Amino acid sequence: MNIALIGSGGREHALCEKISNSKIKNKIFCFPGNAGTSKIATNIDTNILNFNNLLRLLKLYKIQLVIVGPEEPLVKGLVDFLNKNKIKAFGPNKFASKLEGSKAFMKKLCKEKNIPTANFQICNNTTQVLKFLKKNELPLVVKADGLAAGKGVTICKTKKQVLNISKEIFKGKFKSSKKVVLEEFLEGEEASFFIIADKYHFKIFGTAQDHKRVKEGDLGPNTGGMGAYSPAPIVNFELEKKIIKKIVKPTLSYLRQNRNPYKGFLYVGLMIKNNEPYLIEFNVRMGDPECQVILPRLKTDLIKIIKNTVNNNLKNINIKWSSKKCMTIVLCSKGYPGKYKKQSIIKNLGNLKIKKNTFIFHAGTKFKDKKLLSTGGRVLNITSYGKNLMNVRQEIIKVIKKIKWKDGFFRKDIGWRVINKNENN
Repeated sequence: MNIALIGSGGREHALCEKISNSKIKNKIFCFPGNAGTSKIATNIDTNILNFNNLLRLLKLYKIQLVIVGPEEPLVKGLVDFLNKNKIKAFGPNKFASKLEGSKAFMKKLCKEKNIPTANFQICNNTTQVLKFLKKNELPLVVKADGLAAGKGVTICKTKKQVLNISKEIFKGKFKSSKKVVLEEFLEGEEASFFIIADKYHFKIFGTAQDHKRVKEGDLGPNTGGMGAYSPAPIVNFELEKKIIKKIVKPTLSYLRQNRNPYKGFLYVGLMIKNNEPYLIEFNVRMGDPECQVILPRLKTDLIKIIKNTVNNNLKNINIKWSSKKCMTIVLCSKGYPGKYKKQSIIKNLGNLKIKKNTFIFHAGTKFKDKKLLSTGGRVLNITSYGKNLMNVRQEIIKVIKKIKWKDGFFRKDIGWRVINKNENN
């Protein structure tokens, strides 16, 4: 069976690694992939948003199943396009992908289905922003309506900041939309909750806690994610039931009612306050870096799960998990999430000896003239699992130090909340 994996990040390398271990024999093609995927699959360098050219390549390589990793092709309707051309694809269609593609769409759905979320206002101009400012206390959260590569959310502590960020979005800072969603600021603990769904059923697909802020102690601007761990201990059985009843089921029901049932991975981004879940955001794919800590814990064959999902047969598969704890730390280019140097050589990776329970997932990398170069802000994900998160983190930091990449930096405190809590008990 020939499988195509769309994307080039750490999430895609983690997916590729898991697919390569499947008992269902596969040949994997990554479009475009990265330096890490090139070791276990065939990379095809192409623009994944040029659907017609992508279709030509999928036919050329006799692809029978397409797994879409990132959000942009999903939001732009790649799954609809492939289904129309009789190629099986794993991921939500264009309508269902609006859960991530438009924060305004997601918030309207919350209002209609009475899903717990922060108080909000969808704004098209400064007058609407000022009106919301009058009625609500600071800090406020300013969100770009459309896709913004993890950089469209700002927590604002002053009115001036709210107005300035909103004006930038109205002027088209993010090409995907000129709408602004203003929200009250919710205090609590964040958690990522994942499901996998077919046309009729869904199953839980793990939990994780991500660290979005660039600096230690959760300070500085938001990023695409500096590290994560799984499972998220805050999501106990009681909370899980609330998440499913109050958020997951009403959302899936809404999409079915609109004749666009959800299929694929769904990330439910939560704020937990007094053991109550509030929806912050949806992602219509596996999170990155959450994928890198959830998949190493998965014991069931991933391709078996995906095939059953595509064929609307998810209820007949039992998904099994390891009880071990997994963590990833992202090694980033200095300057990220602002300006950073590209094409920096990473010298020591090829000679590195790592333990069986440790993985290095590539994100922004490529090989050029047999040299490994950085190509993005988030470059490598060093992932490990074990019984104790403190020991796992120490193991990861040892590996990062061995890499000796002078143009990189990382957060040394990933998992600080749960590690501190366990140490103090």
